[in-house]
Parts: sequence; structure tokens; C-alpha cells
Amino acid sequence: MKEKAAMKTKFSRQAVILARSPALRSLEKIMKMLLAPGGCPWDRRQTHSSLLKYLREEAGEVSQAVRKKDWENLKEELGDVLLQVVFHSALAQRDGRFCLGDVIKSINAKMVRRHPHVFAGGKLDTPGQVLRQWKQIKKEEKASAAVSAGLKKAGRGRKK
Repeated sequence: MKEKAAMKTKFSRQAVILARSPALRSLEKIMKMLLAPGGCPWDRRQTHSSLLKYLREEAGEVSQAVRKKDWENLKEELGDVLLQVVFHSALAQRDGRFCLGDVIKSINAKMVRRHPHVFAGGKLDTPGQVLRQWKQIKKEEKASAAVSAGLKKAGRGRKK
């Protein structure tokens, strides 16, 4: 159990280091400059919807690099996918919705929640068991989110 706690702490520290990474912060700053007044006219006109075709294209290029075992190209294409994540996050931040840090926190929390066999002292032995557990946890999360959304919606209709 102590090993699991130590591992969780180690991963948490790694997540903080990644979030504070100078390289990631530089990419974030570059994107902010591109979207700023006087920045890039093309970038400034983009929306989440207009960027979807590029996200799909980059994901396809990642797939192709993996199939070809072209590791150098894979590195480049993963960078392009990362740019899409940073771009979408910057647009959301500009609109007051969320920022890249929120995206990172969200995925960190999800990975810990969906891997209780690693972070909460559980034990699974096969990839199949892991996949079944992942799907079950995801199903429970979606059900819980639907209930929460329903409660919020019902609360809006009430008089105070």
C-alpha cells in the first residue's frame, strides 16, 4: 500500500513538473501571441469548429506514422496534435471557459480515477480486465454526470 501511495505522489509530482514545463509554457506563450491583437490573422479567425478538420488530419498523420514505424515523423505529428490541444485550450481561455492547465488537471484526475488498480491498491492481471474496468468506470462517470446535469437543470427552474 505504501508503494501505491509513493507511486501516486511520484506521478502527481511529474504532472506538476509537466504543467510547469518551460517547453509547454513556451508553446502556450507562442499561441497567445498568435491569437493576440496584431498576431496572426489566420490563427485569430479560427474557432473550435474550424479547427476540427486539422485535428482529424493530424490524428490521421499520427496513425500513418505509427503504421509505417516512422518514429521521427511520429514525433513531429504528435507535436502537431499537441498544438491542436494548445490551440483549442487557448481559444477556450480567450472565451473564459477553461485553460490548458484545466485540461491537464482533468486528464490527470481521469487517469488516476480510471486506474484504481495502480493508484488505489486494486489488482488486475490482464489487459482485458483493465479494459473492462475502464469501461465500467466510464459508464459510472457518465451516469453520475447525467444525474448531476439533471439536478442542475431542475434547480434552475425552481423559484427561490
